Amino acid sequence: MTYYLITKWFGTFLCDTTGVQKEILFPKYKKEIVQRLREMEKNNIIEEEKKIVKNTNVIVNEKRLQQLGTYNVGEPFFQTITINPKDYGFSQELFHDVSLLLAQQRVDEQLQSEDLQLIQMVNALDDLVQTANLLSERLSCWLLLPTPKKKVKPFEKTLVVVNDEIQRLQNQIEIDMKTIAPNTNKIIGSLIGARLIAMAGGMQRMAMLPASTIQILGAEKALFRFKKEGGKPPKHGVIFQHPLINRAQKTERGKIARLLANKISIAIKADVFTKRDIADDLQQDVDIRLQEIRKKK
Repeated sequence: MTYYLITKWFGTFLCDTTGVQKEILFPKYKKEIVQRLREMEKNNIIEEEKKIVKNTNVIVNEKRLQQLGTYNVGEPFFQTITINPKDYGFSQELFHDVSLLLAQQRVDEQLQSEDLQLIQMVNALDDLVQTANLLSERLSCWLLLPTPKKKVKPFEKTLVVVNDEIQRLQNQIEIDMKTIAPNTNKIIGSLIGARLIAMAGGMQRMAMLPASTIQILGAEKALFRFKKEGGKPPKHGVIFQHPLINRAQKTERGKIARLLANKISIAIKADVFTKRDIADDLQQDVDIRLQEIRKKK
């Protein structure tokens, strides 16, 4: 006799034309269920499916299951059979919890991939900028000599190519930051934001950092020197590149750095955890606080 193999979010079932004849249910724990669903998303056959079809002729309508039986995607039976999770003790609340956890794992996986790409782009950008500076310096020294144009022209072309690639990477970083970290991007800018993410080791790690640590990311050498030799601790790291800080009076820079670091900390948490658009509210808070800082001159 031939059966139909059907896997739902709560278990796997052997059916004939009269209904379900055999089932293997998943454990009623969201993590266990999500683990199986993730395996299925990767086109893997799960253990319950292997077990239930043992020594049985089955028809399947999923390509990943074709090793277990006859693959027939157009079999009408699969469109007519109804298997209700409530009949097997699986609640709507559990389905809701499973759906949320499954979605979160998908997002986390995507974010990890995207911010790792971002980190590589930042590192590549730094390498290219260093290369461009070295080439430019060498070319300037070379041109001080009575050198035929033909000798330096290939060198000049190389420098143009490197600078073009720098611009391309900067544009791509800006595009990616608007997509994966829109709140952080709006508060601190694409290049500084991407550099902070790279220094923190990724968006998830940065979201777990306190604002005081974000404030001095990039100032590790100065911090080490302070701890070893004493003196004044660093007030800011890479965020000093932001014009609100580097164009401010020296007496205001520390306060503005703390202000921005605090808002960046809130922004990156929203980008990673809640996905809410809070950039305008954060920017309004920054503007108000800036006015207060400048009034206290």
